Amino acid sequence: MSEFLSAALAFPAVVFGAALVVVVCFWLLVLAGAAGHDSFDTDLDSEAVGFGGVPVSVSVSLFVVVAWFTGLTGSVLVLRSGAAGTLRAVFHLAVLAGALLIAWGVVRMVIRRFRRFFPAEPPPSRQDFVGQVCTIRTGSVSADFGQAEVAAADGSTAIVQVRQPLGPSTPGDTFTSGSTGLLYAYDADGEFFWVSPYDAALAPRPLPRKAV
Repeated sequence: MSEFLSAALAFPAVVFGAALVVVVCFWLLVLAGAAGHDSFDTDLDSEAVGFGGVPVSVSVSLFVVVAWFTGLTGSVLVLRSGAAGTLRAVFHLAVLAGALLIAWGVVRMVIRRFRRFFPAEPPPSRQDFVGQVCTIRTGSVSADFGQAEVAAADGSTAIVQVRQPLGPSTPGDTFTSGSTGLLYAYDADGEFFWVSPYDAALAPRPLPRKAV
C-alpha cells in the first residue's frame, strides 16, 4: 500500500492523478444534471489529435484514465529500480512521455472502433432559417427578386434570396431596404425563401444590423 501511495504521489503519476480527479468531478456533475457530456465540443478541436467522432469529454476522460494508469505503473517500476538523482529524473520523464504516447494510441484505437455509436450532428441546412426573422437588404421584394439578411443560431449571418407572392393584399412596396420580414417557407427548387411582413418589436433575437 505504501508503495502504491508513493508511486501515486510521484511525478508524473501525480499530474495525471490531479487530472483524473477533475474528470471524476466532471462526470459527477453530468450525473447530477449540472453539466452536459458535450459541454466542450464547441470549445476544443479534437480532430487535430485524431480524437474526432466522439464527444470531447469522452475522449479526454479516456485519455486521462489510460495516462494515469500507465504513469502509475511506470512510477512503480522506477521506484523499484532503485535509481536515484539524475537517473531517476530521466526515468520519470521517460514515463511521462511514454504514458502520453500510450494513452494517445489507446484512445485513437478505441475511438476508431466505437465512433459509429456517436452519430455526427446533421450539417447546417437552409431549412434551419424557416421561422426566423430577417432584414430586407434590397429596395423591394417581388415574386422573382429580393434578398435578406438572417441571423443563424450560432450568431453568424447569411444573405438569402427571398420572394413574396404579389396580389391585391400584398403590393410590391410592402418591403423596403431595412424592413423586417419573416421567413415562413423554403422553396428548394428555386432556392429561395417565402417572406412575409413582420413586426420588429416581436423578433425573438436581435436582428442583423442595418447596412449603412
